[in-house]
Amino acid sequence: MLKGRKLLKINLLVSIILVFGFIITSFLSYNANYRTSLSNVEQVSSLTAESIYYQLTTMFTRPVNISLTMSRDTLLVTQLNEETKQMNNEEYISTLKNYLETYRGKYNFDSVFLVSEATKRYYNFNGVDRVLTEDNPENVWYYDLMKSGQEYSLNVDNDEVDGADNAITVFVNCKIYGENNKVLGVVGVGIRISYLKDFLKTYEEKYHLRTCLVNEDGIIEISTTHTGYGRTDWFSEYGRESIRSQVLDWKSDKSNLEFWTENEDNSQEKSFVASRYIPELSWHLVVEQDTGSIIGQMKIRLYLTAVIIIGIIIIVLIIISLVLFKFIKQISELMEERQAIFKKATEELYDNIYELNITKNGYANAPTKQYFESLGAKGLPYNKALKVVAEKQIKKEYREGYISTFSPENVIKEFESGNNHLSYDFLITQNDMDYFWMRIDAYIFLSQEDNCIHMFTYRKNIDAEKQIERRASTDEMTGFLTKTATEHSIMSELSEKPEDLYAFFIFDIDNFKQANDQFGHSFGDYCLKEFTEVIRNHFRDGDILGRIGGDEFVAFIPIPDTRWVESKARELSAALNFNCVREEKEWKLSSSIGVSIAPEDGNDFKTLYEKADAALYRTKQRGKNGYTIY
Repeated sequence: MLKGRKLLKINLLVSIILVFGFIITSFLSYNANYRTSLSNVEQVSSLTAESIYYQLTTMFTRPVNISLTMSRDTLLVTQLNEETKQMNNEEYISTLKNYLETYRGKYNFDSVFLVSEATKRYYNFNGVDRVLTEDNPENVWYYDLMKSGQEYSLNVDNDEVDGADNAITVFVNCKIYGENNKVLGVVGVGIRISYLKDFLKTYEEKYHLRTCLVNEDGIIEISTTHTGYGRTDWFSEYGRESIRSQVLDWKSDKSNLEFWTENEDNSQEKSFVASRYIPELSWHLVVEQDTGSIIGQMKIRLYLTAVIIIGIIIIVLIIISLVLFKFIKQISELMEERQAIFKKATEELYDNIYELNITKNGYANAPTKQYFESLGAKGLPYNKALKVVAEKQIKKEYREGYISTFSPENVIKEFESGNNHLSYDFLITQNDMDYFWMRIDAYIFLSQEDNCIHMFTYRKNIDAEKQIERRASTDEMTGFLTKTATEHSIMSELSEKPEDLYAFFIFDIDNFKQANDQFGHSFGDYCLKEFTEVIRNHFRDGDILGRIGGDEFVAFIPIPDTRWVESKARELSAALNFNCVREEKEWKLSSSIGVSIAPEDGNDFKTLYEKADAALYRTKQRGKNGYTIY
């Protein structure tokens, strides 16, 4: 009996200890899981905003560039100048109709249109659709653009074209300029909003968050439930007036605006907001995730844990060891489940994830250590292993940037300055021959476990993304850079080496309109390709070659001295004087050339262009087919 009482006391004592232990453990587990969940919300929301931003930028780059290309097409300028004389000419209307239908079919747009400023006629791939009037509210987009100083604009509206069923569409509208910078009309393309809604919906369903695009006034342009056509204010709709100015004033396209905010309709819950400005659209991407569902799940698990604890206490009176084992196992599984959810979410976005202990200049886990050891850095601290990886895998011109960005010293400096995100794009190889583009996104945080600064690095192959960027910045016909890409490349070269000598060439085909008028645009396009091929053959791979107009091209190259420029200009003038022959058609082709020299004539694109253009004008005054150095 004494033995039974003693066993009872032991069981009661163990039970009491377990009860208190379970209560304390559950409380700590609840808090830890809650903090982990909030951290997951932050990281998933941030990564989602980053991913949507890059995909939207890529998605809209093509329609904007194509619309701008159409707006500079000499065919459209010529047609619009002749419109008032040809209004009843069916052949004239058919030419515009076929032109617009060609672009629609080639690029698979939902709409391609042209509006004449002179007659207010609205042309599309069906011909003349309607005439715009200022008193019609459906035409506000056109008159607003005409009154603005913008070269192009985006708007969300219903497509009024016959057969479009008033489908909600994102329109890219670009002005067409004639002589003396006179606006002749507007040309553009349209993309159905349903594509973008489905795109955002995949993220919302996958990560249980809310995404939308709002304009400068806070109006929802695109979301899974609203469009700009409905004029719904996001901040009013979702009770977020308190953060209106905070979101709309954020104009950085380099990083997200990220913060927690209290829900105005429920003070016990809060939401995490990640916002990114998209300058190409003048819209704000807003990603929001609240903690309501997380708190609900946590409460359910807390109640479930309480029930399990009661059952465990009953069983522990019989088999104490089994109870302890099951409890420890349950806690472990709960933590592993949380970690698995986060790991799965991030691994779907990135190829590899590694964790580093920056404070200790080492590796935070075995996979990270194994990765560096596999590249020949066995036994080395992180800062030295970083250099080994750079030497072995990364292309030479990107090594210094890679090391300086992710070195322990820079990571600590960035973290102390309040920046917890680093990113770097570079070329990498795995076989010492073939290079591909890689992006590393690094997130820095202070680990509560060891009070050290840690860094997660997320590695992602962005070769496809870079190819899209390259295609968007390249003129389709000639393979030269577009005007915008040309200007960016030249400005980048000048800023990196401002003291070096450079020559800025402008090439203009003499009397090119004759080739189109005599033999047609197909022959004219052929001559353009032949002309640019001659230019390409007289320059090196690293030189900047761009198309900045219909038949106007530029080259920007480093030079040894100014005497060399005249020799090169003479060589080019002679090479560009040839007969363009195709089948039975032949046309005498020549070029007028203007040259400016940096830095003596200027140290920015605009100044060098203006002076080279002035030199080109002098060449034309002398009878064309020659060159002039400013």
